[in-house]
Amino acid sequence: MKKNLWIMLSLVSVVLLLSGCTEFEQPISSESEGFWNEYIVWPLVSFIKLFADMFEGNAANYAFAIIIVTIIIRLIILPLTIKQVKSSKKMQEIQPKLKELQAKYSSKDAVTQQKYQQEMMQLMQGSGVNPLAGCLPIFIQMPILIGFYHAISRMNNTPAFELGTFLSFPLAEPSIVFAVIAGLIQYVVLMTGPAVDNPQMKIMMYIMPLMIVGFGIILPAALSLYWVVGNIVAVCQNLLIYKPWNKNKPDATDAGGAK
Repeated sequence: MKKNLWIMLSLVSVVLLLSGCTEFEQPISSESEGFWNEYIVWPLVSFIKLFADMFEGNAANYAFAIIIVTIIIRLIILPLTIKQVKSSKKMQEIQPKLKELQAKYSSKDAVTQQKYQQEMMQLMQGSGVNPLAGCLPIFIQMPILIGFYHAISRMNNTPAFELGTFLSFPLAEPSIVFAVIAGLIQYVVLMTGPAVDNPQMKIMMYIMPLMIVGFGIILPAALSLYWVVGNIVAVCQNLLIYKPWNKNKPDATDAGGAK
């Protein structure tokens, strides 16, 4: 069941990504047709333009607009992030019982696996765990985050939008400095997130920042700025939600047992 949910999630993510990739380097305007353009990309472009006009006359007006809109979007999806975290914590709490069920129904025959599925669902329902609760926030976030990514990229290919500069770096051109900063902050995001015991996930903690740097070197600096701001907000969220300074602290039960 869990495997099927992740397969479904992956397929939807790919569809959403590809729906924008076909016009990734095309100009964007209010006349652009298609669901993706009319309801995702153009509204985000208009939102950025709204704030950019407030700083009209400043060379960094679009940079300020991108920063503001990124923060607003991250704050809007914060309740979904918190809900996802709560669901993940509940799943972690029942992991020992799930392992007991796996050991109890280790046989792979259909009857045994059916009993395992039934007891697993009863355990989840009794513990208030909803498998879809952890996936739903991602379904909602993906169109927003990918759409914002495409909005900036297509603005860079639209003559009507002059992205200008930020800290003397042209936002329409790649910036190694912004790319490296984005990669470093991405690493901080992963380090301040939930504790990771899976070796493969630990490897991703090093690969993902390198990928961000690699993309940032070839893509417009405006996108690196988006990653930098978004990741700074993500770090703040992690500090509030996960409290990483408590990761290595023994809990009360462990302390009592040791005593």
